[in-house]
Amino acid sequence: MRNAKLQAWLYAFRLRTLPLAFSSIITGSSIAFAHNRENFNWIVFVLCLVTTLFLQVLSNLANDYGDSEKGTDNDERIGPKRAIQAGMLSVQEIKVGIALTTGFSLIAGVALVHEAFLNVEHDYTFFFLLLGFAAMAAAIKYTVGKSAYGYSGWGDAFVILFFGIVGVGGSYYLLSHQIDYTVLLPALSIGFFSAGVLNLNNMRDSQSDAKAGKNTLAVKLGLDKARVYHRLLIVAGMLLSVAYVLVSFVSTMQFLFIITAPLFRKHLVAVNRVKELKDFDPLLKQLAISTFIFSLLFALGQVLGE
Repeated sequence: MRNAKLQAWLYAFRLRTLPLAFSSIITGSSIAFAHNRENFNWIVFVLCLVTTLFLQVLSNLANDYGDSEKGTDNDERIGPKRAIQAGMLSVQEIKVGIALTTGFSLIAGVALVHEAFLNVEHDYTFFFLLLGFAAMAAAIKYTVGKSAYGYSGWGDAFVILFFGIVGVGGSYYLLSHQIDYTVLLPALSIGFFSAGVLNLNNMRDSQSDAKAGKNTLAVKLGLDKARVYHRLLIVAGMLLSVAYVLVSFVSTMQFLFIITAPLFRKHLVAVNRVKELKDFDPLLKQLAISTFIFSLLFALGQVLGE
C-alpha cells in the first residue's frame, strides 16, 4: 500500500519535467562559471537546482489540481491521465502536497538568497525574495483560481519569463553578482524552447481545451498557425544563442551546442508531419530532452571556451 502511494506521488510530481527546468540553471550557471570560475559558489549552484526542483513540482501539483477543479482533465483529454483524474490521489492529498511544496520552495529559496548574498557588498536580497514569491505565485496561478492565466493564453509568456529570463538570468546573477545584458540571449533561447514544450502540450490538447474553456495560445491561433509559431520558437532559440557567442566570442568551443541543431530540425519535421493530435505527445519528451542536451553542451562550451 505504501509503495503504491509513493508511486502515485512520484507520478504526480512528473519528475520527467525536471531536466527542462534544470536547463535554465545549467545555462545561467555555466556563464557565471566561465566569467569567474575562481569564485564560483557551488553551494549556490546546488541551491538553485533544489529551489527549481521544488518550484517545478509545485507547478505540476497545482496544474493537476487546477485542471481537475475546472473539469479540463476529462475523458476527452488526449494526454497522460493526471493523478486526480486517474484516482491515484485525492483532491485533499494534492492540496496538502501543494502546501508542503510551497513551504519547501520557500525554505530553499530563502536559503539560496541568503547564501548568494552572504558578505556581498551589493545586497539584492529583498528583490530576489520578491522574485521567488512571484515564481511560486506563477507556479500556482497557471491553472488554479478564476483568474488562472493559463486559461487566457498567457502561459507561453510566463514560461519564457520564468524558465528563460528569470531562470537563466537569475542564476547567473546569484552566482556572479554581475549584470550582463547579453545573457538575455541564451536566456531567451531556453525560454523559447520551454515555450515550445508547452505549445506541443497545448496543440495536443487543443480540442478538449477549447471545449473546456481553456483558451491557450494554441487554441487561439489554431493548429496551422500554432505550428508556425512553434517553428519560430525553435529557430529563434537557436539563433539567439549563436548571437550570444558572436558577441562574447572567446573560442570556437562556445559553438558546441550547435551539435543539437539536427535534433531540433528532426523535431520540427516531425511536428509538421503530425496528422492526429495524439501524435504530438511523444514530441514533448523529445523537445525537453533536446533542450536539456542543448544546455549541457552550451555549458560545456562555456567552460572549455574560457
